[in-house]
Amino acid sequence: MLRITFPPLRASQIEARESHFPLFLVTTLLPLLALPAADLHGTPLQRYGLPLAADLLILQSLRAMPSFQIKFGPLQLNRLYRWLGILGAINVWIPFLLGHNVPWELRALFVGIRAAFFLLTAIRIILVLANSAQVNGRTLCLAAAGYIHLGLTCGQLATVLQVVDSDSFRLGAMASGEELVSRLSYFAFVTIGTLGYGDVVPASPIGECFVVLMSIASTLYVSLLIGLLLSRYIDYRTNMVIKDVDREASL
Repeated sequence: MLRITFPPLRASQIEARESHFPLFLVTTLLPLLALPAADLHGTPLQRYGLPLAADLLILQSLRAMPSFQIKFGPLQLNRLYRWLGILGAINVWIPFLLGHNVPWELRALFVGIRAAFFLLTAIRIILVLANSAQVNGRTLCLAAAGYIHLGLTCGQLATVLQVVDSDSFRLGAMASGEELVSRLSYFAFVTIGTLGYGDVVPASPIGECFVVLMSIASTLYVSLLIGLLLSRYIDYRTNMVIKDVDREASL
């Protein structure tokens, strides 16, 4: 029988990594800044800017937060997470080095690996916030990074769908040289932000189902982030008031 071991994170483990959270948010923003300029046949900056930004994000993700404590039988989730990060950091360079000559099966696999890594990162952020002792500027940076990771995950998964089935989405008028992952990442953030411009739309039952699931997941994730932040803030303020009362009583 498969046994799941899920020990909670200690507040001391989180406090030891808090100094990394602001830089983690910065590196999370880097792929968003690099996506519009990404072009497999462009200048060196256009070709290598995005994979470099993705590698910096993966590296900071691995070092910024406490490791996963979850085990599924003999499988250690933290080990799986690290391997996904290593593979994602390597394979993100392959399309930008080889151009569009990579078979679609490999492209789907590469993007799927990065999507799994970003998804696990978003889950790990929730676990850290759930066990954090207080809310401060650093934990707010972590929460913001979690929202961006949700968009990155959805963009990568939408790209996998479009690579496997080119009829999943109608992409509208793509700019010259614009890459598929850039277009669908834009679509993902527009969708989870409830803007819905309508320039990129699902065009198949699978695409429509994906968008429904993405909308539900994003709503639940944001609600969970806000709930955890409020809960930690209320607990922190309550503890501070109790300490003040006890100090005054002792005087």
